[in-house]
Amino acid sequence: MDFLRKSLLAILLLAFTAIQAQQADKQILAFEKSYSYEADGKYTEAIQEILNVFEETSYEHNLRLGWLYYMSGRFTESLPYYQKCFTLKPLSIEARLGYINPAAALGNWTQVEQQYAEILRIDPQNSLVNYRMALIAYGREDFHAALRYLNKVINLYPFDYDTVIMLAWTELKLGKLRESKIMFQKALLIRPGDASALEGLQLIK
Repeated sequence: MDFLRKSLLAILLLAFTAIQAQQADKQILAFEKSYSYEADGKYTEAIQEILNVFEETSYEHNLRLGWLYYMSGRFTESLPYYQKCFTLKPLSIEARLGYINPAAALGNWTQVEQQYAEILRIDPQNSLVNYRMALIAYGREDFHAALRYLNKVINLYPFDYDTVIMLAWTELKLGKLRESKIMFQKALLIRPGDASALEGLQLIK
């Protein structure tokens, strides 16, 4: 009796493993076709391939659909898929960065900033988001806030042109002429003859 029970369990396990393998193969093929359609700009077909195998609890399925709906210009439809990713993987930064694309395209800047803030809560040193928050603060003429964000980035990427030139202009706006001059000069090391850096140095003289 014990032998029969073990044999039955073994058969069931093999059957379950075979079904799982078939499902995995089906999903891999769907993603492969979806990528191919996307490469040709056929977003409707790319979306349908994922919908054919869609599982609501799959982070990968939701992330893929969020991206494809965004790329197809269906921004409103894109957002819920990215939001589902947050539920499935609360620490996912890639999903939050993905969400920002359609949110920005729709002009939902409050949602964009909320996601940036959440990313920085998860990863306070995230250079991309700190830089983007600096741009937002600079645009609002909140130069002190811009400087705080940029100081985080410059410590991670001391010789990055975008950060250096942005920091130079921010310090100039704050009246920090000596610090600003040093940054403009550093920008010229990165990009000799850079027009923005030369303009800044002219304003300091």
